[in-house]
Order: sequence, then C-alpha cells, then structure tokens
Amino acid sequence: MATVELRFSALPEHVRTARLVAAAVARRAGVDEAVLDEVRLAVGEACSRAVGLHESHDISAPVRVLLIEDEKKFSIEVGDGVSGASGVAGARGSDEAESVPESDAEGEDEMGLAVISGLVDDVEVTSGEDGGMIRMTWPTTTAAVLP
Repeated sequence: MATVELRFSALPEHVRTARLVAAAVARRAGVDEAVLDEVRLAVGEACSRAVGLHESHDISAPVRVLLIEDEKKFSIEVGDGVSGASGVAGARGSDEAESVPESDAEGEDEMGLAVISGLVDDVEVTSGEDGGMIRMTWPTTTAAVLP
C-alpha cells in the first residue's frame, strides 16, 4: 500500500495544487482515465470545504490530504481540524439552538457534500475529536501504468 500525504495552509489558492496532485497520483495508481475529471472535481470540493471550515472556525492548522493506493482501489482522505463539523449539522456551533436558520456557510457545506456524493459512488464522511474527514474511493485497474 502506497500513501502520499499532502498538507497545505487553509487558503483557497492551494486547492488547485491539491487537485493536480490527486489526479497525478490517481492516474499512477491505475484509476480509469475517464474518471480522473471526477477525482479532480471531488478533491476540489472536499478541499474547498475543508478550507472554508478552517476559515469559519479560525483554525490555523493545515488541511490534510492522504492519497492511498491499495491493491484494487484508490482512496483520498481530506481532513479538517474542526471537531464535529463533518456532517451537515456539525457546521453549526454547539451553542446555537436547532431553530436557528441555516447560514450561507452551512448551505455551501451541504451543497459541497451533495456535489461530492454525486461524483463519487463510495464516500464516507466522519467526524471526531481531531476533526472531520471525507474519504472517497475509486476502483483501479489491475495493471496500473507506472511512468
């Protein structure tokens, strides 16, 4: 199992770099060429979401991206440092009442998760004390092309 780890400052201009690295590693891992655009878009959405969460919660820690190549699948994990914020409801502060209307940031978060779910068949969104994580997985061909 090969893993590439990428950490970047939570700035929107670094999302493009994460997308390019993810596509290059996915190609090398054997992800079908026809799916690479979906990989780029999904990683872009997940990283943009993480950057937004870091900005809205004033977190200076970097966004974490793991690119994991297994025997028959390729996974990307995008982690944020916001405890409890991976679910749509988690974007709300714990001190707010449930009846408070949805903010623009929460609407964007929900939209980002919907886009990712539409692009990737195998998506897992989790949250813990160390922050949230979106794990996206794609199948690979048995004969990966190495440069």
